[in-house]
Amino acid sequence: MNARDLENKIHFERYLMCVIGGALYAVGVNLFIVPFNLYSGGLVGIAQLIRTILSDYIHIEFGSKDIAGIIFYALNLPILIYAFPRLDKLFFLKTLVAVTSLTVAMSLIPTTVIVDDCLASTIVGAFISGAGIGLVLRMSSSTGGMDIIGMLISKSHSNIRVGQVNLAVNLVIYAVCLFLFDVQIVVYSVIFAVVHAFAIDKFHAQNINVEVKIITKTNPDDIEYEVFTKMGRGVTELHSIGAYTHEDEHMLYILISKYEVHQLRQIVRKYDKNAFVIVNEGVWVEGHYLKKL
Repeated sequence: MNARDLENKIHFERYLMCVIGGALYAVGVNLFIVPFNLYSGGLVGIAQLIRTILSDYIHIEFGSKDIAGIIFYALNLPILIYAFPRLDKLFFLKTLVAVTSLTVAMSLIPTTVIVDDCLASTIVGAFISGAGIGLVLRMSSSTGGMDIIGMLISKSHSNIRVGQVNLAVNLVIYAVCLFLFDVQIVVYSVIFAVVHAFAIDKFHAQNINVEVKIITKTNPDDIEYEVFTKMGRGVTELHSIGAYTHEDEHMLYILISKYEVHQLRQIVRKYDKNAFVIVNEGVWVEGHYLKKL
């Protein structure tokens, strides 16, 4: 398999994982959360609230269909249109796939009771849906909504993080739930949010910084060019000399996120299979460094 075929295979696998992740989220919500009238966070939670207001307060009939997924997609459209010129195109396409998968799955999966106990159903649903979101994030993608808004805000305001934006929106959603519904619904919804966040972290540790040192005897120009263009990362090049061989070498120093390591290794091996690669995880970074979702 040549480098082009390998790259296409990796892209296909990532798109497939985005589809599976979106479907998993819908399974967790429709089969374990919605039957007990609980509410998710983020844009899905807003879509659920709009659905409830339309059906219970304005008395618009939707039959047996849960239209929260369709509302979620409609809310995402203006966000995605606005974000398109401001985000990496590959990231945008994978996000579009994940959002579409989530919407279709939420529209097709019936909202039937699987587990009779509300607390057990809340925990299981939160873990499954969190695993789905974590899987999508691990593919360097997102499920749109508040993730995209949080990214755009954090890019223009470095002191604000994506998680803080999500937390603020969730607080508003649960405040509205407290006003419209009883306390029990809000309590179980908050339990869902906590377990959901825990599950996401287990599948995707966001913004774990990694420093990579690459020592190569070949001309590093091609490696540097692909890191610049395909990964959007900077490279510091240092001239070095092997202590034993006294041969001239090039050391490339790169800071990336944990889930970019595989992509970087592919680029390096493409041009120098004998390159020496050192990876240190969890480094602290201050300064002009792009945090990715």
